[in-house]
Amino acid sequence: MFYKDSSEVYRVPELDALPWLLHGFGTRHARLPENLTTLKQIHSSVCIFANGRTGNLGEGDALLDNAPGAALAIRTADCVPILLVDKLHHAVAAVHAGWRGTAAGIVQRAVGAMKERFGSKSDDLHAALGPGIGECCYEVGPEVAAQFGYRGRAHLDLGAINRRQLLAAGLPESHIYAASLCTMCLAEFHSYRRDREAAGRNYSFAGIVTTAAVEAALE
Repeated sequence: MFYKDSSEVYRVPELDALPWLLHGFGTRHARLPENLTTLKQIHSSVCIFANGRTGNLGEGDALLDNAPGAALAIRTADCVPILLVDKLHHAVAAVHAGWRGTAAGIVQRAVGAMKERFGSKSDDLHAALGPGIGECCYEVGPEVAAQFGYRGRAHLDLGAINRRQLLAAGLPESHIYAASLCTMCLAEFHSYRRDREAAGRNYSFAGIVTTAAVEAALE
């Protein structure tokens, strides 16, 4: 069960247990960490290794790193933000999963990138699916629906689709946490479908706090 802390950020209790991990899913009033690492998000399946860098790292839709200091950040306004955490290798990823990225398997590509870059194993990975537009509000036309096997118009559940992709990537069901918070229904979140051009962006982030915290966790 996700909970909201005093900084207007939703957190996952199971991930709070990791002293080296900084994580959260921001609301419209969230107080965010400093030193964010971001991307020019393009609704792709491109994964970028941050390698300790901050600022904007160019085009892509997933960031991954195992270096302390910066927080990998994803901006959403109905798309699903997904944080991946490797508890064994102390590595993280932040994924932007809209319908295009989901259709392209962005979260599975991010899992694969963590396995290749950090030696991650599916059993050691945990995934948190943050607030995004719910099936209740996300009706799409036939062209989009067809990408997911539907005929005609359909209501998509992007969270559930990404959950299935994570299971297909080998993550244990008990390691997948879902916020089940609809950005269009809940005014505390920015929503493009609700607010159109006036919509801001919700920031979701994951990072490694400090080298000292990592060393303490290893003791």
